Amino acid sequence: MNDKITIVECPRDAMQGMNEFIPTADKIKLINSLAATGFPVVDFGSFVSPKAMPQMADTGAVLNGLENNNSSLLVIVANERGAREAVEESRIAIVGYPLSVSETFQKRNSNKTIVESLEELVTIQQLCQERKKELVVYLSMAFGNPYNDPYSIDIVKQFAGVLISIGVKTIAISDTVGLATPEEVEELYRSLSEESVDVTWGLHLHARPEQAEEKVKAAITAGCRRIDGAVLGYGGCPMAKDELVGNINTRLIIHVAEEFGLDHGLDLQQFEQAEKIAQTTFRAN
Repeated sequence: MNDKITIVECPRDAMQGMNEFIPTADKIKLINSLAATGFPVVDFGSFVSPKAMPQMADTGAVLNGLENNNSSLLVIVANERGAREAVEESRIAIVGYPLSVSETFQKRNSNKTIVESLEELVTIQQLCQERKKELVVYLSMAFGNPYNDPYSIDIVKQFAGVLISIGVKTIAISDTVGLATPEEVEELYRSLSEESVDVTWGLHLHARPEQAEEKVKAAITAGCRRIDGAVLGYGGCPMAKDELVGNINTRLIIHVAEEFGLDHGLDLQQFEQAEKIAQTTFRAN
């Protein structure tokens, strides 16, 4: 068993749906504090339409204010335009793209069909390869959807197969609306990871607080060693539905990882400081 785990910290996902605009300086302070904790990857912002995601309109300014550290910076994009902006930034190492198993959600999230999104994703992958950026695809609604769109494990496998065929090396299985049971988390992760061992499989789960721990334990039991979390468990996907199901609290992932004897490599004293900053940063929301 691999004794190391990669915990991806996602302040972007914690902030993006908040009603009150968080001042740029406050975002910078929080993200710098989280990066100093030692997270190998920090999902800090997104290059998307300010109309669609007003909270992320200052991502470029936030990037300019971040300190140099050992965290790889990840930014989310929803189209080729955002990807072209992202790959020009030397400090951005990873470009994230959300692709939904649900046609309804893909249209809500990107204003494109799944077919149109896959065509654009091919171009985005080429841009990332040319500029030596890593592409992470978030396979959203991977545990079902609230729109009655077709869903099965076989459908998720088909999507994953297409991503692998265009050279995607990191795929984050995403439960956008918190539908998955612990058993389903374990089943889907095992099924995908056993079929394609050359891919880094991650999990980006949303859950109600009382359901989160069992899902994280199921993921680790299935062999997952890359899990996304958000400080204090804030956030969720504002494009999914009106009632948000929040991100997994990073503190919980740390606790479960330690319970399983996994090395997360984080400075917990520094993380405690980051949590205090987050409490102040998010207070208005």
